[in-house]
Amino acid sequence: MLTRVSFSTNVKLLFSVLTHRNFLTTRFNMNMERCVVRCVPCESKLTISFNLDGSNKHMLREQTEPLGKVLSRIANSIIKAQNKAKKSKANEEKSKSEPPEISLCVNETRVPEETVNADAWQDGAVLHVGHLKYKVELNPPTFTLCELPSSLMAGFPVCPKLEVEFGDLKESKFRWFKESSPKSGDQDSWKEVGQERVFTPSNLDIGLKVMLKCTPGNGSRFGEPKELLSSGVVEAGPGACTFDNRHMFTQKLTDESSLRVVSYNILADIYAQTDLSKTVLYPYCAPYALEMDYRQNLIKKELSGYNADIVCLQEVDKGVFVDSLSPALDAFGLDGVFRIKERQHEGLATYFRRSKLKLLEQYDVMLSEALTTDPLHQELMEKVSTNGNLKEKIENRSTMLQVTILQSLCDPSRILCVGNTHLYWHPKGGNVRLVQMAVALKHMKQVVTEKHPGAGLIFSGDFNSTPSSGVLQLVCEGSVPENHDDWASNGPEEQIQVGLTNPFQLASACGVPAYTNYVGGFQGCLDYIFVEPSVLQVEQVIPLPSLQEITTCVALPSVSHPSDHIALVCDLKWK
Repeated sequence: MLTRVSFSTNVKLLFSVLTHRNFLTTRFNMNMERCVVRCVPCESKLTISFNLDGSNKHMLREQTEPLGKVLSRIANSIIKAQNKAKKSKANEEKSKSEPPEISLCVNETRVPEETVNADAWQDGAVLHVGHLKYKVELNPPTFTLCELPSSLMAGFPVCPKLEVEFGDLKESKFRWFKESSPKSGDQDSWKEVGQERVFTPSNLDIGLKVMLKCTPGNGSRFGEPKELLSSGVVEAGPGACTFDNRHMFTQKLTDESSLRVVSYNILADIYAQTDLSKTVLYPYCAPYALEMDYRQNLIKKELSGYNADIVCLQEVDKGVFVDSLSPALDAFGLDGVFRIKERQHEGLATYFRRSKLKLLEQYDVMLSEALTTDPLHQELMEKVSTNGNLKEKIENRSTMLQVTILQSLCDPSRILCVGNTHLYWHPKGGNVRLVQMAVALKHMKQVVTEKHPGAGLIFSGDFNSTPSSGVLQLVCEGSVPENHDDWASNGPEEQIQVGLTNPFQLASACGVPAYTNYVGGFQGCLDYIFVEPSVLQVEQVIPLPSLQEITTCVALPSVSHPSDHIALVCDLKWK
């Protein structure tokens, strides 16, 4: 009995000692500084970063280099800093500093100095620098890019531009703050206002700065937090926008049996900022409302409010795609691909909801290049070549066709070929557009026949074609005769006679609205979403803004609408 009591008591004492030791060890590790090591097997170098005496040390070393060389380099940099500090002190006797003891330990055992860096710097190792200790974090979640947009408006989502390595944005932490009062400058005056990736300021926040504290994460592991302060204050929004009422029809995501599709020419900044645009095309639009910093707030709010599954955009500036749209739409669950026009700074973007669709392939082409080089279009090319003027004009066009193959995650047998284009713009270019459309249709037919048999087609874009045009007749009626008026759209000097047929059976999902482009000098329907009725059935067409909403500021664009075009939005149901 006495033995049992003694044994039990000893066990309790031992458990108490171990628990206390673990507590001290945990507390010790929590108090250790961080030494962040980035080491990727496919790269030749690694980086070692830590803070020493208030200075950030960032070392770039070969992965195959012996550990001893790195430790010596750290020691030498410390000695150099110490000697420099001593020289700056007046009347102090010169003396050579002794090098501090530096080592790297794993499980309290020193790592041999001949060990190569790639093997030495293990997660959880401890770097000893004199009396200081650093816990090594190997490849922790890290923000490689972290920025707030320059323009903030009340009622419009603020979407930070974020890129994370060794982590996942969905597992990262976000905390939003606003100033308690304008220009307070007091660190304690910030009030927490949100914990989501996106924050939408209210009218109460006008005149205040915004701050984001974000921590990259990967499961239960978190990296170094970042703190971002807005460069400016929250400004007042424009009030009611043309798309606000439309959002009432798109408040919920579609289910797995349906898809919501958007097609929208968002007006490239390179066109909005020309003297022609400001003085001739859109003289009624306030100059600040043509600035991209202003318009992108409206575009992001409009697109996010549609809760779409597929978004086809035209006239997308490359910088806007990378720096503005993609970070914003990524936060709302959309991934995107971009195709720039050659010799241009704008192009096409197709986004898709990653929880419903998977990107399989892309088959983008420049239509003029496909016409002249692909044997698929040899017969059409021969007929175009009979007119040198028309041939030259077509070959000089950089019009792109973006073709994106998407697969349903719910039902992998459901595959979509999503076409997106912006045809030649000139009012007298009907003949050019007919050739471009013929090439586009034949190219996509080859894709769905040879590459992805059975895929359904959605073909969206700004076709610069009115309902009475040859392009619409070709698409919706199936053919265009060789004597169609559009072949002579720019006079007999560019006329050819070609009969064209459509290899698909297509219909306009949104019908033929009275206008999708509304500017001072023109109002008409130029944009369409074409679908195969045998594959997809139209469930809902989101009503366009009323004429009163569009003409509140004369025409488009305006302070309440970011483009001269209007987005087409419809819900499609799989058959």
